[in-house]
Amino acid sequence: MEIELKKSLILLLESIKRNDSKEVSGQMERLEGLLAEGRGRFHPQLVHFLERRSYSKALMFLGGESDLPAGA
Repeated sequence: MEIELKKSLILLLESIKRNDSKEVSGQMERLEGLLAEGRGRFHPQLVHFLERRSYSKALMFLGGESDLPAGA
């Protein structure tokens, strides 16, 4: 499930950069569904990031690539 979550986070962040509001909306809905489904299995810090829509931090937590500046 974390692989699906990571893919969705990457797609979301790419969609934001492209200003593709339809894709952003779709990926946000997908992330909410994945969170609801996996809440009990995900690390509490990851749940925290997802609940607060800190998607860059969630992707960093999963070991993904991000533009997040150091110290953020």
